[in-house]
Amino acid sequence: MDAKTHEVEDIQPARAGRRRRFSADEKRRFLEETMAPGQSVSSVARRYGLSASMLFHWRRLVEEGTMSSLGTEESVVPESEVKRLQAQVKELERLLGKKTMENEILKEALELGDELQEARVFDPRERGEARE
Repeated sequence: MDAKTHEVEDIQPARAGRRRRFSADEKRRFLEETMAPGQSVSSVARRYGLSASMLFHWRRLVEEGTMSSLGTEESVVPESEVKRLQAQVKELERLLGKKTMENEILKEALELGDELQEARVFDPRERGEARE
C-alpha cells in the first residue's frame, strides 16, 4: 500500500472588522495564483485571508475588461455604464446649448421691447401733447 503524504497548511483567519485595500497588481497576482495548477480560488482566498467571493468578483471584472481600473481608491464601472453616461452628458450639453440660445433670444427681445417702450414714452404723439 502506497502511503501518500499530504501537506497541511495552517492558515490564520483575517482579523474581523479589518478592511484591507489591495493594489491592482496585488489583485492580479492573487488571480494568477488561482489559475496555477493545483490551486483553487478557495485555497488562495484562505491563504491571504480573503473572501472567495471577492476573488470571483475580481475575476469577473477581468473577464469584463474593467480590471484596468482596479487601483486602491478607484471605483470600477462597466464600459456599458460609461457609454450610457457619456451619451447622457452629450444630450444634456445639447439641451443646455438650446436653452442658452433661447435665453439669449429672450434677452434680445426684452432689450428691444425696452427700447420701444422708451421711444413711446418720449414720443409726444403718444402722450397727446402735440395736437395741432
